[in-house]
Amino acid sequence: MMTPSYVLLYVDSPESSAAFYSKILGLAPVEASPTFYLFILDSGHKLGLWSKHTVEPAATSSGGSELAFAVGDNATVDSTYNSWAARGITMAQTPCSMDFGYTFVAQDPDGHRLRVFAPA
Repeated sequence: MMTPSYVLLYVDSPESSAAFYSKILGLAPVEASPTFYLFILDSGHKLGLWSKHTVEPAATSSGGSELAFAVGDNATVDSTYNSWAARGITMAQTPCSMDFGYTFVAQDPDGHRLRVFAPA
């Protein structure tokens, strides 16, 4: 059985996107080049930020992806929302209850959605 363990996001500026993700993840990239940055998450999964201008074969779009961060409770959703909003991160949805849990959605500089949620 194959299990995905690597997420690649196509971004306009890998360096700018790496700075953004370093702040929200609290991690430094383990690999950096002008066209690609790599983070290894605590789970062991990898997050790659690849220049949409150099990816092969060429990407047909960027943005529109969603990374979801499960947290333990509604208070953590609210505190994360407040922290990210104070940093000037674009918010697409304020904290609210949905059928799967309590959640909000932010956006990275390329329009990728960042969902933080406490499962119901």
